[in-house]
Amino acid sequence: MLDGDPLRVEAGQPLAAALMKAGLSVFRRTPVSGAPRAPFCMMGVCFECLVEIDGVPNQQSCMVEVREGMRVRVQDGARNLEATR
Repeated sequence: MLDGDPLRVEAGQPLAAALMKAGLSVFRRTPVSGAPRAPFCMMGVCFECLVEIDGVPNQQSCMVEVREGMRVRVQDGARNLEATR
């Protein structure tokens, strides 16, 4: 699921690649200006691909493999610090 909508992608591939292939172009928005961000390096260095996965924010989608039943949300602004505990 992506932001509550069902999404079919192939399991076993990097989540960032699967989301881009499905047409997602904005993975998060910056906390200060709200500027859109998307994956850049695809190898875990740039942190531009952060998304919320199964309720846990700030997950590097380029470093996570797609698995059945994942719930992914685009991040909007600052993360919720309570959700990371």
